[in-house]
Amino acid sequence: MKDESSSLGARLDRYAPKGAAGLNGSGARSIGIGDNPVQRGLRDYILILRERVWYVVIVFLAVFLASLVYTLSTTKLYTASASIEVLARDPVVMKVQEVRDSDLRGPEDLNTQVKILESGAIVQKVAERLSPEDSKALMAPYVKGDSGDMMVPEDVLGRNRKIVPIRMTRILQIVYTHPDPDVAAKIANLFVEEFMNYNARWRVDESMKAVEDLKVRADQQGKKVQELGNALQAYRERQNMVSLDQRKDIVTEKLKAVSVLLTQANSRLIEADVKWKQVQECLKSNGDLANLNFIASSPIIQGLLQQVATKKIEVADLQQRYRARYPKMQEATELLQQTEAELARALENAAAGIHNEYETALRDTEQAKADLANQETEALKLDRFSVDYGTQQNELTVNEQLLDSIVTRMRETSMNASIESHNARVVDRAARPRKYSSPNAALNLGMGAVGGLGFGLGLAFLVAFVDDRVKSAYQIESIIGLPLIGIIPKTRKMSAADRAKVVLENSDPLVSEAFLTLHSNLRLNVAFRKTKVILVTSTTPGEGKTFVTTNLALTFAEHGERTIVVDCDLRKPNLHKALDAGNIKGVIDFCASGAPMDSLILKSPRPNLDVLPAGGRAANPTHILNHESFARMIGELRLRYDRIFIDTPPLAPVSDAKIILPNVDGVIFTLRFNHVRTKGAQFCAKWLIDSKIPCFGAVLNGLDLALSDYYYAEYYDKSYKDYIRAPGNVTTGSI
Repeated sequence: MKDESSSLGARLDRYAPKGAAGLNGSGARSIGIGDNPVQRGLRDYILILRERVWYVVIVFLAVFLASLVYTLSTTKLYTASASIEVLARDPVVMKVQEVRDSDLRGPEDLNTQVKILESGAIVQKVAERLSPEDSKALMAPYVKGDSGDMMVPEDVLGRNRKIVPIRMTRILQIVYTHPDPDVAAKIANLFVEEFMNYNARWRVDESMKAVEDLKVRADQQGKKVQELGNALQAYRERQNMVSLDQRKDIVTEKLKAVSVLLTQANSRLIEADVKWKQVQECLKSNGDLANLNFIASSPIIQGLLQQVATKKIEVADLQQRYRARYPKMQEATELLQQTEAELARALENAAAGIHNEYETALRDTEQAKADLANQETEALKLDRFSVDYGTQQNELTVNEQLLDSIVTRMRETSMNASIESHNARVVDRAARPRKYSSPNAALNLGMGAVGGLGFGLGLAFLVAFVDDRVKSAYQIESIIGLPLIGIIPKTRKMSAADRAKVVLENSDPLVSEAFLTLHSNLRLNVAFRKTKVILVTSTTPGEGKTFVTTNLALTFAEHGERTIVVDCDLRKPNLHKALDAGNIKGVIDFCASGAPMDSLILKSPRPNLDVLPAGGRAANPTHILNHESFARMIGELRLRYDRIFIDTPPLAPVSDAKIILPNVDGVIFTLRFNHVRTKGAQFCAKWLIDSKIPCFGAVLNGLDLALSDYYYAEYYDKSYKDYIRAPGNVTTGSI
């Protein structure tokens, strides 16, 4: 027994949270609720499943059988598959640009083709191609839809068709599922054909539409070209321009000729101006005009100058021989004078000629300038006409070219529309499937097994989560916060009096052995050795605190300690019933009237055990327990006994136990297996710990041995029964 008690203490140390288990101010072991809690381990979850294994089994069987029934009863479906390759670009028959570019340049273009395959237009075309027999075979398995409405072929085709792109390729699989394998294969192939026909029709329709648009535009453009040609011809007629280029050439030649004439006139004017200015200067200075080279170079002037010179020589010769009145002399002099007069007239005529030459050159220059200005004006006017004419001519040319382009494009598009081409090719046509694809028995049964197991486990854990009644050592030590110091098995069916003395009579060996273990655990506690007054309480009524109190007191009495059991449940006293004692006088009489202690204590048939009953029911129990006489009673009992066990009301409903606490040395908290809620017990345990009164731990009462393997395999095992002696099997012997 001592070894078993030591083992239980070691196990309790292992279950206690690190940093939370320890000795309080009085040396008793306690666990703070706010400390680090012990986490559930794998063993705890296994125990939860072991207790509720039937939940898992039932749900597993239900789901698995449902999947089996579904697999066996569902209609077999056949899946046919056809494959097509969407071409990256259309086949080049003619080097003519398409109206709509259908080349694939990325995933978006391929996804567009997938959506076209999934469109209602393709479904509609496939439905139109079905013969009455095919349509009847298609609709045979589908009488009504899910909503009860009559289904149409389009609904069936769209629901059972699936497009599967092959990753990293341009291949698309058209999959169709139907209870008839022949129908499945035929519908899959029809989808392929209609997809290719749809693209071909789309290309032809777009091309013909473009041809019609081009024809309208060509007509409009032809009218515009005609209007521009008429406008250009009218412009020529208004400007009197038969040939603009020829007229422009004539004007250009005239402009060049006038420019040359002006240059020449300017040269003559400059030359005449120089000569005339020299003549004017010579006349102003009374100079000899004959000294001017351009005058002296005149043949007449040169001849007259020679004649004057000759005449002067002759006069000079005659003057040497004759006097002035000599006839020859006079004749020579007159000839000289006549010659000089002719020279003078010749010089005047030369000067006048220079002046006339200057005036003529000036007039020629002015006329040339005027002619040049007129010709330039004519050239500028012609240039302006040329710009307007060129603009209209260019516009006409551009529109003629545009008309040619439209007509050419219209012819090419019309010709290309007549050439049949496809942007996809068939890779594999759908063949009649040999084996049904649905239902997949292995998959359904596997999912049923996994789903049943998952739902079963989920239900088991859900029930465990909802059911928070105290069952396991984990709940007691980690959640409630008290060390587990003893486990009392569920007793056999017996009266309350027999249950209160089960240790004394050994009517249930397992229970008797449990109380001996509890006694050993308490005695191993150093703080308990110095404890005299022990309060035994619980969370709610019916948890067996009186049963634990009486049997624990009997156990200490059997071990030679003077022990008394005090019934402080003044509201519903039960101790006297359990011990077959009277309840005429007791605690109430001592506190209320000061009755002698000896007259109140009842002697038990067993040695070392006395009983102090409640003495009836009190109308005001809290008043009695708060009176100083109650503390005096506890003090007197301390002088007489080694152990004083006080049976009190539960903590949750009333405050009697809380009033008694200051007068005791320690507390034992009783919990009934699978009876009290964890939160209620946790609240009461927290109050006990916060009161600073040593709480030696919790005693779990009423453990169902059928479930002991689930929760307390370390404490109880079926093999332990062989070591516990039952009544009637005791063999006497000697040492």
